[in-house]
Amino acid sequence: MREYSSPAKAEISDEARLTDTLFARAAGEPKAIAARRQEQAGSGQWRDVTVERLHADIVGYAKALINAGIEQGDRVALMSRTRYEWTVIDYAIWSIGAVTVPIYETSSAEQIQWILSDSGAKAAFVETPDHAERVESIREQAPELTKVWRFDGDDLEKLVATGTGISDEDLEKRRTAVKADDLATLIYTSGTTGRPKGCELTHRNFLFIAHAALEGPAKPIILGHEGAPSTLLFLPLAHVFARFVQVMVIEGKAVLGHFPSTGPDLIDQFSVFKPTFLLAVPRVFEKVFTKAQQKAEAEGKGKIFNIAADTAIEYSKALGKGNVPLTLKLKHGLFKKLVYSKLMDRLGGEARYAVSGGSALGDRLGHFFRGAGLTIIEGYGLTETTAPTSVNSPGFNKIGTVGQPMPGTTIKIGDDGEILLKGDHIMVGYWQNEKASKEAFEDGFYRTGDLGSLDDDGFLSITGRKKEIIVTAGGKNVAPAVLEDRIRAHALVSQCMVVGDNRKFIAALITIDPESFALWKDQNGKSGEIADLTEDADLQAAIQGAVDDANKAVSKAEGIKKFKILPSDFTEEGGQMTASLKVKRHVVSKQWSKEIEDIYDV
Repeated sequence: MREYSSPAKAEISDEARLTDTLFARAAGEPKAIAARRQEQAGSGQWRDVTVERLHADIVGYAKALINAGIEQGDRVALMSRTRYEWTVIDYAIWSIGAVTVPIYETSSAEQIQWILSDSGAKAAFVETPDHAERVESIREQAPELTKVWRFDGDDLEKLVATGTGISDEDLEKRRTAVKADDLATLIYTSGTTGRPKGCELTHRNFLFIAHAALEGPAKPIILGHEGAPSTLLFLPLAHVFARFVQVMVIEGKAVLGHFPSTGPDLIDQFSVFKPTFLLAVPRVFEKVFTKAQQKAEAEGKGKIFNIAADTAIEYSKALGKGNVPLTLKLKHGLFKKLVYSKLMDRLGGEARYAVSGGSALGDRLGHFFRGAGLTIIEGYGLTETTAPTSVNSPGFNKIGTVGQPMPGTTIKIGDDGEILLKGDHIMVGYWQNEKASKEAFEDGFYRTGDLGSLDDDGFLSITGRKKEIIVTAGGKNVAPAVLEDRIRAHALVSQCMVVGDNRKFIAALITIDPESFALWKDQNGKSGEIADLTEDADLQAAIQGAVDDANKAVSKAEGIKKFKILPSDFTEEGGQMTASLKVKRHVVSKQWSKEIEDIYDV
């Protein structure tokens, strides 16, 4: 059993609340820039939002909510893509001591019904007519829900107008009645298995982890840039990572922008918004790399790009060892002008650091981006830990690990390899689920269900999920994550799921990335859709290369012996992925059971 703690660098007062910094800035520096928002959805034009304007917008909604009868502790649901109004309403809810219940905008009617009824939400904000329709369709199953307001249309304007009779003094009385240990939000877990549970997160939880980051590893990332620090938030705000980013940026007095998706248009917005730091999930960085590679290949420069990529990886590894040979420096300098600078320009040209969370980034991508000029700081956290609990830092970055404990937190590895956590960022418990809450803790430590190891410097490495460990018929324990992460790093691969529990060998189900597939077809003179080419020899050979590379990371007994290319991708709409982009293993295993049986039918 190993344990490692990092000393706390910030103390959260019992009287502290999430709205304090913003309200204090409105009084002390009203003309400072707090946010940027698009002139209209999808446009490339961004305009500054002052602290004064942001505060006024929050106050307007807060007063309207008081007038609508929302009391301290009441739950208010919020279902929308990431946009300016999300942050405004979130802080308005906090300003009156109410509790935000985020819902993914992609959620089904059944999921919405469960969250609204389980949380007892009294009111809900939705973005579109479709969202409103889904909420209305389950209204009878959520009897406490009395009001639904829509972003699109004139609902919000009418709502704000109803609050003009509430005085500033009345609002301030409600706001200051909130204490650090009061509930701020219920975030329902993604639910890879079973029904989602509502994680109870307090004002203290968010403030503790935001200030731990700002006084610790995030300080040089956010505050180490000349001029105003800024970031473009594009992850769903229903996800705890994006929510943590929102709070950290506001507490750190940086500039926050919102973009509603991680789709193709996102990368184009980087060059307009010019963020000074990025926070994303690994899939975003995979897309950036793949698009750059595809563009180079389309221009007949694929070979040059691949050499440049290998050089960046070699350069980063040499940096890690503290010794970069002169010949490698010269080679790297050449590609910096020819390749890396163009890639950095696509990301806006200002960012030197990015933070990645949600799942494993993989060594190859980590080394590539650092060698190209963007150091990606990888971290680890869960909904139950208010996002990050460990993270690397610019000055001490071990690629392949998820860093050291955040200031004020403790990581312990149990006898069975499970990662156990302690700190003021840990949730209170699961909403109305005493049994699950008790089972989640052991001797004051939160049981993550993840497996990992700590090195002598306290750097954490994730080896897999406790419940996802595959035990072959021969008794070999295999953690699928290391294989899956490496296979997903291949440009042609979208998703991968390793199988083999109680089987005689390890195998994998692999899906193909549609965008990369289109380019691959052109380059290889193929026609047809993915479903037509799953057995194509050239496609099989390309995927075999990804599998062979992944197998280098494990012993022969743990390696993938066979794989199956599936005719369609895993998606949230298809039920195979959670809203936070995690594979639902039990669903995939059931839906593709015949294909799994075919693999082992030898």
